[in-house]
Amino acid sequence: MENTTDADERRLAAVVHAAFFVLLCSSFARFLTRDQGGPHAGWAVALFVAFLLLHVLGHVLAPPPRAGTPPSTRHLAWLGAMSAVWVALLALAPSATWCAMPLLFAGLYALPPRIAVPLTAVLTVLVVVSEIRVADGPLNPNMVVAPPAVAAVATAVFVHLQRQAARQRAVVDDLVRTRRDLAATERRAGVLAERQRLSAEIHDTLAQSLSSQQMLLQAAERVGDTDPETARAHTREAAAITARSLAEARRFVHDLAPADLAGHSLTAALAALAERETGPGLTVGFRLDGEPGPLPDRIQAALLRIAQGALANVREHAAATRAALTLTCLDDQISLDVADNGRGFDADAAPALDRDRGHGLPAMRIRARQSGGTLTVESTPGEGTVVSAAIPLALKEVVA
Repeated sequence: MENTTDADERRLAAVVHAAFFVLLCSSFARFLTRDQGGPHAGWAVALFVAFLLLHVLGHVLAPPPRAGTPPSTRHLAWLGAMSAVWVALLALAPSATWCAMPLLFAGLYALPPRIAVPLTAVLTVLVVVSEIRVADGPLNPNMVVAPPAVAAVATAVFVHLQRQAARQRAVVDDLVRTRRDLAATERRAGVLAERQRLSAEIHDTLAQSLSSQQMLLQAAERVGDTDPETARAHTREAAAITARSLAEARRFVHDLAPADLAGHSLTAALAALAERETGPGLTVGFRLDGEPGPLPDRIQAALLRIAQGALANVREHAAATRAALTLTCLDDQISLDVADNGRGFDADAAPALDRDRGHGLPAMRIRARQSGGTLTVESTPGEGTVVSAAIPLALKEVVA
């Protein structure tokens, strides 16, 4: 848009320059044929030359202002000098009457209407007086009527165009501000969403691993003196968890995809997760119903993270002895169920549990929703808990 405006301004400047030279040449030719014999012919020629030089030098040293910006002091001085030279030239050579047109357009373009309109009126009066002064024979009414009419039309057009341009600039400025505010809002929303996603990733992986390491090391410390073999087993398991956590951390640095999915299918990753979570006091099993087709990486990562978060809740809160992961593949959706035989809780209190447990259940709900699915929690005190995530397969192309 700015390039188009610049091109329009260049074309307008070219037309004004061409009109100035045509009018100046015709006025000078008329002066040579009609007024050359006057007593001040030499001064008139000098003023013609000065008028030409002022016009050329003015557009180099004092260029007109850009549309919508006030004129510079240098440009105003140039406009005043051009007007003074023209008035002096008009007094010596009435043939220079129509050289007022470039001055008229320059004033209307650069000056605000409250100044440009009076200046136009003064120029028009001088033109009419000059035409009457050199008239031969009876007064031609066109000499009195035509200059004001032309000046009035030119002034009305310029003022209208200036006001239209001012309104358009105001609309453009408003749109630019709105777009800037919208971009800032989107950036803030993106930052918040990314922070939430990263916090959920860390909670479901590194935080859970650190919690498991702490429990294992505390258990090793308790039995270190009485059962060194068991203590060493706990230490080895903590070291294994540390290795997996290091792999997850490196995966975060690269692409934030779960390390268990690197080179493995979702089924294999869930089976490995169940085997890894199985330990003293808790047995985790995995079952596959149906045959999963190709799934987008984001859906696979979401289901794996949901399984990790649900098992973390089982280990930390449920006091369960058995848990089961079930991946069910249907024609129109894929679902993951995580069931345990733990203490359960009041499902009506799930929102309060969401707040109390930080990123556990809320993170799972967000992952399911971002994948186009839903997450439900069914639980009864003393009867265990079932966490179910269902993602429609029709949406997987959109999510991918």
